[in-house]
Order: sequence, then C-alpha cells, then structure tokens
Amino acid sequence: MSLLRTASRQLAPSRQPFIRAGAVAAQQPWNRGYATEKKIGGFGGQKQANGKYLVSLIEGDGIGPEISQSIKDIYAAADVPIEWEPVDVNPILKDGKTAIPDAAIESIKRNLVALKGPLATPIGKGHVSLNLTLRRTFNLFANVRPCKSIAGYKTPYDGVDTVLIRENTEGEYSGIEHHVVDGVVQSIKLITRAASERVLRYAFQYAESIGKKKVRVVHKATIMKQSDGLFLDLGLELSKQFPNIQFDSELLDNTCLNIVTDPTPYNDKVLVMPNLYGDILSDMCAGLIGGLGLTPSGNIGDECSIFEAVHGSAPDIQGKALANPTALLFSSIMMLQHMGLNEHAAKIQKAAFDTLAQGKYLTGDLGGKAKTHEYAGAIIDNLK
Repeated sequence: MSLLRTASRQLAPSRQPFIRAGAVAAQQPWNRGYATEKKIGGFGGQKQANGKYLVSLIEGDGIGPEISQSIKDIYAAADVPIEWEPVDVNPILKDGKTAIPDAAIESIKRNLVALKGPLATPIGKGHVSLNLTLRRTFNLFANVRPCKSIAGYKTPYDGVDTVLIRENTEGEYSGIEHHVVDGVVQSIKLITRAASERVLRYAFQYAESIGKKKVRVVHKATIMKQSDGLFLDLGLELSKQFPNIQFDSELLDNTCLNIVTDPTPYNDKVLVMPNLYGDILSDMCAGLIGGLGLTPSGNIGDECSIFEAVHGSAPDIQGKALANPTALLFSSIMMLQHMGLNEHAAKIQKAAFDTLAQGKYLTGDLGGKAKTHEYAGAIIDNLK
C-alpha cells in the first residue's frame, strides 16, 4: 500500500525530541488488534446462547443510518457472530444538563461495547456535545486513533502508519471556567495522577498488543511544568514496567512540524498525550491519510468501549446515497479486534482495502461516482 510522495518536497531539519533525564533514548498495521487478555480497557463480554455477541448500535444522525446499514450488510455477508441492538441516544435534560436516556445506558453497560455513527448536538440552551456526554457517562478514558495510509487513495504522503492515544476525560476539556473580573476569564486545565496513569498504562499495553516498539509522550512540560510535567513523569515511571517498549517524549510543536515533514519515523511508535493535544494532533494526522472519512476511532473505558466515526453527520447529503461508510467500517473493525474477533476483522479489512485499491466503486469524496450501497456491495463481493 503505497502513495505517491510529492517529488520535490524538501525536508526541513528535524528537531530532536525533548527527553527528560533518565528517559530511554530511543510496521505493524493496525489490524493486529488488541490483546485479548483482561487488562485496562479489555473486553469481558460473553456470547449469547445463539453463539453471537450482542452489540449496541447507535446509528446517529444525518448520514448515520445510511452508513450503519452498509456495516450491517457487510457484517451479514461476512457471517460475523454479532447481533445488533439499536439504541436511541437522543439527549434528555436532567437538572438542566444533557444526559443519555437510561435505556441506552443500560444497553451499552450490558453489552460492554457499542458502534456509533455521527451525532449532531441539538441546538438549544442546556445541551452540550453528545460525544462528550457519552465519554463522561461511560468514563471512556482513552481515544485511540490509528493513522495508516490506504492504497488507492493518493495523498502527498505514503507509508503512514502510526497510532495516537488521547486522554479523554480531563485536561482543558474539564469544563472548569469562570470570570475573574470584567473582561478576564480563567479556564483551568485539570491533570490528575489517576487519569494520566490509566491512559499511559493503556498506551504501553496497546503498543505491546499491536507490535509497536516505542511509546512517546507528546507534551508541553517546558511551559506547563506541573500539569504536563506530571503526565510526562508518570510516563517515565511506568516505562520501567514495560522493558520491551522504548520510551521517549517530544514537545507538541516539534511533533507537529516533524510529522508533516516526514511521518514515517513515527511508524514504530504509539503517541500518547493529554486531551487537547490529542484532539488537534489526531485530526491533523487524519489529514495525512486523506481525512476523517478514512480514519477509525475507538473510545476505551474500564467497563465498556464505544467505537465511532469521528466525521460529521453531513445533513446536506442525507438520504442521497452519497455517504462514505469507510470510517465507520474501519472503526467497526477496531471493535472486532477489541472483542477478539480478529479473523473476521482481517477478512473485512482486506475486502475494504481491496475495494479501495481497485478504485472502481468509490464514493464521491474519494474521487469516484459510486453510491453508498454500491461501495458496500463491492466490499461484499471482495469478501468472497
């Protein structure tokens, strides 16, 4: 899977990673999957009497139902041992705050895993981001975003194959803000040892499970010495428990410069970082491989996990069969790996990659003219 690299692109001099004293100086595809043993964020679900796992399905808004139908069609053709349980997460207000309906909460907690299409937050006083509400409701502490080049879809970069893990519960997104005096607002960045240690430990375990050799903390501890400093110190401390994984660190601005100059040195690494940095850097890295429409995502929790398409709900093309289901399909493949269904994941992923490489049935955003169901049908044909 290679993409054409821009021939005349000049490489800027690479800045060295910032590494605290004592840190260790220091290609596998994302379809290797998660470790199946019970660890942080592991899957503990059991098959039903019919031999299938029950999975909560949040179809989402706008194009969500259309792309969700494509996933259901592909899974049925691939004979994946999954039974879908549709859930409605249309928000309700409890005590003036956005909340998820009890039935949806019960479904996801019972099944331990969910697949989610794009959701739009309702406009109106009291409603906050539905995606943020889901993360808080289920304490989804880590957002995992593989970033891998796809054959058949050309970008200025080729051979991209890295993973970003974002702390998902605190940082600048803690929502702690207040007016100090007129014209002055203070926003508090919350970093705790417990949340930082949890996501860092998960990053090391994830790197081991997919065969990555290195974990790198992305930070700004030179400026935020206490908050980012705590996160960085914990990374170094935990690295001693994972002797087979090399650990280092890099300033956020250096990472942004270096990864868009040449992303291939990051192919052996799992990058882990606080919330805001992860939000920005993961979307930037999605741009390296063609955008959010090709990027999978998983939100990992201690008890349950939700895998999602991170692009918007695109209401302007709703019902026109123009939507691209790739991001949701790739996210569902991550879900299968998380559940230990690696053979089914590999089969579907190969069919999807083959379809993209062939280039005959691609949706408009990928440069083709195929309808949503035609693209899904081509994947189904490649399953055989």
